[in-house]
Amino acid sequence: MKAYIRIFGLLLFSGLLLNTPMVAQPILDERTEVTESGDGVEEDTPRDDIYDREIIKERKLLRYDHIREADVFWEKRIWRIIDVREKMNKHFTWPELPFINVILDAAMEDQIQLYSTIDDKFKTELEVDEVSSMGTSVDTIITFDPDTYEEKIKVVRNDLNWEDIKRFRLKEVWFFDEETSMMLVRILGVAPLKEEYDDNGNFKFEYPMFWAYYPDCRELFARNEAFNPMNDAQRMSWEDILEMRYFSSYIMKESNVYDRRIQDYKSGIDILFEAEKVHKGIQNFEHDLWTF
Repeated sequence: MKAYIRIFGLLLFSGLLLNTPMVAQPILDERTEVTESGDGVEEDTPRDDIYDREIIKERKLLRYDHIREADVFWEKRIWRIIDVREKMNKHFTWPELPFINVILDAAMEDQIQLYSTIDDKFKTELEVDEVSSMGTSVDTIITFDPDTYEEKIKVVRNDLNWEDIKRFRLKEVWFFDEETSMMLVRILGVAPLKEEYDDNGNFKFEYPMFWAYYPDCRELFARNEAFNPMNDAQRMSWEDILEMRYFSSYIMKESNVYDRRIQDYKSGIDILFEAEKVHKGIQNFEHDLWTF
């Protein structure tokens, strides 16, 4: 009797297995994005990475502390130059996302406001049309038809090339905050400098294209990647680079009664010596406030 019961149980279990449909689980490769519902969505293009980079895009901006006028014991305005040809400043010319393109693209999409270089007080706003035509030039060249050898005049539009921007100008304020007993610096503006050449390729002069008001651009800079030469997994943002002073620069002007640049009263290598003197003066002022 027990033998019949065992045989009946085995037959029943086998029948259940045969009637149960086998569902194949989908195999997801690296190009398949899994949503919250568990469905795989095929991406249009391959991902040139092993994971999605979202940290920079989702970063929350750390706001500045409020500064009271009564707490500012000392203040000095400084204008400095960042030369992107220096080794420490090469991230400004990262071909994947140059710094000048970050500013211009945002201005073209009306995300930030740019200001005229009539002065550096951020009073005259630039329209989007003015920004789009900035840095472009129109030339007329003579061409010849290969069949008739007829001479033709052709108008060529030369767009701005990010490689033409070799230097940036920063306007900043150094001040001593009595509340924290610290010497602090706040950047006020960023201006790219463009070089102008004559028809023979000789350098004529350099001029600022526009001013970008840095406090209004911090949100933009914080969400745009900059190249980190030390670690590809930890991308830096442009806000990190500027706030952490991860760049090399020299002072071109300090606030003075004549509103003169250093090159207006110094020449040659003395310009660099005077710039270093201004820099040391700021450091020594903070040091002299303390007694040991």
